[in-house]
Amino acid sequence: MSLPLSVLDLSPVGVGITPSQAVRDSVEIAKLADHLGYERYWVAEHHNMPSIATSAPEVLIAHIAASTQRIRVGAGGIMVPNHAPLHVVETFRTLEALHPGRIDLGLGRAPGTDRITATALRRADVDVNSLLAELLAFENGGFPPSHPFATITAMPSDVRLSSIWMLGSTLAGASIAAQLGIRYAFAGHFAMRDAKAALAHYRDNFEPSETLREPYAMLAVTCVCGGDDTEAQRLAAPLRVAVVNTRTGKRSPIVSVEEALARTFTEDEQAIADDFLLGAVIGGPDKVAQGLRALATEMGADELMLSTLVPDLGARRAALEWIAERMLR
Repeated sequence: MSLPLSVLDLSPVGVGITPSQAVRDSVEIAKLADHLGYERYWVAEHHNMPSIATSAPEVLIAHIAASTQRIRVGAGGIMVPNHAPLHVVETFRTLEALHPGRIDLGLGRAPGTDRITATALRRADVDVNSLLAELLAFENGGFPPSHPFATITAMPSDVRLSSIWMLGSTLAGASIAAQLGIRYAFAGHFAMRDAKAALAHYRDNFEPSETLREPYAMLAVTCVCGGDDTEAQRLAAPLRVAVVNTRTGKRSPIVSVEEALARTFTEDEQAIADDFLLGAVIGGPDKVAQGLRALATEMGADELMLSTLVPDLGARRAALEWIAERMLR
């Protein structure tokens, strides 16, 4: 049985690439992924990050879904603390009405940004689990009759969300997904250290629901594929710098390959890069295909989602084509 592969896009912003161009590039990559047979195309939500332009995933999802034919399109994810639950349900029901059976709603419990920006997005302190429960109640009609929101009908009322996922990078997200009986996506592209335990916890504790009878787990993985191993390592060098810069508060677009190769890390910076890239699959096409299959087997993943913070459009297109040739045909 073939391994389903999907794409996680953060619209990476590199030197010489404007954020608006990065967003437009995402649409082009989505069209290619649709043509090549990838399962789904997810857009992340991040704010106040000069290297990432996916700040309004629901808008980008609408445009990508309208520009593609069969691939599922969704949020990886909508960050629950930043949004009113009713608005999320109505937004994604509208998307579902326009593109039936093709929309995924991935829900994250973190804000996807720094504390100050999170405050700008939502001025009051919130209990994220309460917001999540409220969102699911609007979708499923789960408010008790005495609740003030019980009289609210989320529109369009004749549409249900076809696919809800819980995102996570710890056992907490795995527990919630298992308890709710929904699909689970683990953020192995930056937290692979805990992936195996989280996916096992999800499967062991899964409670079947009306929408999902068996557990289904997807693993996101950082993947950089070049024409050969040497080229792939060159393409990955700016990613290492970007991670270190972000984690140490240095705000900048993703640097060029030349600048990245000239960068010398301190011991602490090297540890940051190594931790982020733990489990990453980097290499030529054959090495990447072999590595992805081995990773899915080791971690017990039903599907892999590839994350590549490579700003160069040509390099990203080539990588998707090489991988598809070896794994999707």
